[in-house]
Amino acid sequence: MKLNELRPAEGATKNRKRIGRGKGSGNGKTAGAGEKGQKSRRGYSSQRGFEGGQMPLHRRLPKRGFTNIHAIQLQELGLDFISAHFAEGETVCLEAMKDKNLLAPKMGGIVVLKRGELTHKITVVADRVTKGAREAILAVGGTIQEPPCSKQAAK
Repeated sequence: MKLNELRPAEGATKNRKRIGRGKGSGNGKTAGAGEKGQKSRRGYSSQRGFEGGQMPLHRRLPKRGFTNIHAIQLQELGLDFISAHFAEGETVCLEAMKDKNLLAPKMGGIVVLKRGELTHKITVVADRVTKGAREAILAVGGTIQEPPCSKQAAK
């Protein structure tokens, strides 16, 4: 086989549809857009959710619930994650997470969960620590502190 003998597989390619090129092409005159109306006009593009002027579904349905725009997003950390990214004697806090580039965007605090196992002694400065995580941290000789500017400390 030579380079000039290479061809695409049978049925793999198709000629493009040439529209608006006269009656004989089968796609002349209205060029497949039908007669009259907004959709037949040049430059038309439909909007997502547009229902032809009828009140759209997303506006017909009632609004539900409430989103607190002042809520502080907390980053969830498992004990296995802490063991993997922090050495013995290090402090796990927001600043340390930012320095190591481990903090997701728009997170304003840390919550420690008992996911996995903690292998070495560390200091945790977190907004919340679950009961199981607290026991595991204290069992290996670690310490837990409240962050200086948390909502809990403000109360």
